[in-house]
Amino acid sequence: MTDSHLIREIKDGNVQLYNELMRRYERKILAFIYHMLKSAQLESMAEDLCNETFYKAYRSLHSFREVEATFSTWLYTIARNTVLSELRKHKNVKVSLEESGYTPPVSLDALPEQSVLRNEKVSLVREAINNLPEKQRSALILREYDQLDYQEIANILGQTVSSVKSLLFRARASVKLQLEPYFVEPIIEEYEGVSRH
Repeated sequence: MTDSHLIREIKDGNVQLYNELMRRYERKILAFIYHMLKSAQLESMAEDLCNETFYKAYRSLHSFREVEATFSTWLYTIARNTVLSELRKHKNVKVSLEESGYTPPVSLDALPEQSVLRNEKVSLVREAINNLPEKQRSALILREYDQLDYQEIANILGQTVSSVKSLLFRARASVKLQLEPYFVEPIIEEYEGVSRH
């Protein structure tokens, strides 16, 4: 059953089908919200805000019109607005990544040094993304983590496709610039060390 068919059925009073819509999108929306909240270290609120998003969507389903957007785009827009509203409430809260306590899982066969380096790289990339302006961060998360196309991202952010491409270009350039010192200098130092001998 397509989203459109489900929505028509729900609007006609078959409200238990909303669970099916939730099941289809819950993991993606939760992941998107989680990544959006990372900049303020509020990831623990992700599940609550995901539930709030689906509640808001359910309450507003009667106003959803497919001619304007797909259901997933509409849902991502509600999720984004819910997160931005929450972030405005916590605007002055800033916790460092080290204090978040999260370390990504590492395979057991990895050497300790490789594990430390990998975790450090993950932290650096996360911090670089967290430092981006909100629209650039949202665009990057929607594109890289949620694998949405440019048009869907444009609809969610209320931008044109060319604006989204520009946001992504600037976001990637900024992340690259922030990470350059960590990934270029050791190579130069090694090279210089070899050439001196």
